[in-house]
Amino acid sequence: MLVLVGYLVVAAAVFGGYALMGGHFGVLFQPVELLMIGGAAVGAFIAGNNGKTIRATARELMGLLRASPHNRQHYMDLLALLYELLAKARKDGMMKLESDVDDPAASEIFQRYPDLLANAELTEFLCDYLRLVISGHTETFEIEALMDHQIETIRHEGEVPVHSLSRVSDALPALGIVAAVMGVVHALASADLAPSEMGALIAHAMVGTFLGVLLAYGFVAPLASVIAQRLAENMKVYECAKVTLLASLNGYAPQMAVEFGRKVLFSTERPSFSELDGHVREVKAR
Repeated sequence: MLVLVGYLVVAAAVFGGYALMGGHFGVLFQPVELLMIGGAAVGAFIAGNNGKTIRATARELMGLLRASPHNRQHYMDLLALLYELLAKARKDGMMKLESDVDDPAASEIFQRYPDLLANAELTEFLCDYLRLVISGHTETFEIEALMDHQIETIRHEGEVPVHSLSRVSDALPALGIVAAVMGVVHALASADLAPSEMGALIAHAMVGTFLGVLLAYGFVAPLASVIAQRLAENMKVYECAKVTLLASLNGYAPQMAVEFGRKVLFSTERPSFSELDGHVREVKAR
């Protein structure tokens, strides 16, 4: 929704200002130049990326139509899930978690958090490291290093759509110049026309430069920025899980371990200690 609102503000500011200075909108209506710029940008995007990048970018763009799942409730569910798992391990022993991590869909604990269970990547992350802890064949520093490597890989993978859209944004002004040059070539090829008609052709050609810059910085670049912000929010999920699990491995009680995880969250989504405690009690009472 904010993306659409932002687009409306951009369009209102640019075209409203043009109208206030007495401009004629008919001059700006150049579908052929828009086709040239947009088509060249899409073609360059396809030519410069592999299928995996194209699919990832399309998936992220479609995801912008939905509200971000990374809100306070999402993080409270994560911390509550970790608390329940660690409390069970502390009370009954780590081996009692084996059935939960081997089949989380059938786990009574995981089933209490359907939104997290639906996130296959996060569920796999949690279960993999809990399985390593259960095996007892790795040291805490080894698990931490492995977590760091995986989180960095997830971050790099998530940055792929950001970089691809940024490159398209960087290319659009130049593609606008290409369209403008083609318009100028067309105008010069019609040098036998009256000066007023030549002026109209030159004006039409200059619209290409305008469209390229507007599309780049008013429409495409903000998409890359929003995806980057959502990626940062998503990485907080993994960092929170990592810090919580490591605190538990270092001997902290479950309630203190989730406090470690709570502290790494952004202040806008970080629940208070009492909020988290109340949420855990509420979920367990269901």
